[in-house]
Amino acid sequence: MEDTEKRGTQKTECIDWGRLVCGQTPITANNETRKDILVMNAHDGLPQPSPDCDRCSVISGECLYYHYGCDGKDDRGWGCGYRTIQTMASWLCLNQPLTVIRRHPPSLSEIQHTLVEIGDKPDSFLGSREWIGTFEASLVLDQLYDVPCRILHVRYGKELDQTVEDLHDHFLTRGSPVMMGGDRDNSSKGILGVCTGKWGSYLLVMDPHYFGCPLDKKSLQSQGWVSWKAVGSLDQCSFYNLCLPLTAKK
Repeated sequence: MEDTEKRGTQKTECIDWGRLVCGQTPITANNETRKDILVMNAHDGLPQPSPDCDRCSVISGECLYYHYGCDGKDDRGWGCGYRTIQTMASWLCLNQPLTVIRRHPPSLSEIQHTLVEIGDKPDSFLGSREWIGTFEASLVLDQLYDVPCRILHVRYGKELDQTVEDLHDHFLTRGSPVMMGGDRDNSSKGILGVCTGKWGSYLLVMDPHYFGCPLDKKSLQSQGWVSWKAVGSLDQCSFYNLCLPLTAKK
């Protein structure tokens, strides 16, 4: 009886999936406490990829690391593009001027509803497990946040070096995260920075494919979910598209 009474009065955790930190209050039940599990600026403290790097440009401000299953929905195999959009949206929520739309990052279903609402997808898309890419990301950010995007198309991975200057300029003047995806390499990923040195360039990749219990910043970095990747290590035969949000210049 005593054990039953203890269980009855024990508080449960109301996990903040990013909405509280972005100025929204998540739905809560009685007798709940909140526990933040989305990592803020998961790249902070990560050393430069090479000692020869003499030019490094990264995002300004703050963003949250969204990944498979972080809201309790198992989206493994199809949700990486959605999660990257959520990370980009968290940056918009946390860093845009007060005069700009500041809504919470959209849920997976809200992203699908947005694409159907604007006529990009049919009604059958709702509730589906269809993946989305950089083009859809640009539509969602434009519709929900009034932020247009620039799409950079790279025919082959071996030509990615040609986009390095564009990325340096974007992070220096806009400061917002970038989304990247391709065909052979069809895994969506967030790009938070770029470093260039004598021996080549590196991209600061935020990989949304992690699934499991919450990890802290140190673990995300040590396990490679947030890491520097040499441009030459990416699929050289895959085409790539990069979605650059045209946020207000710094």
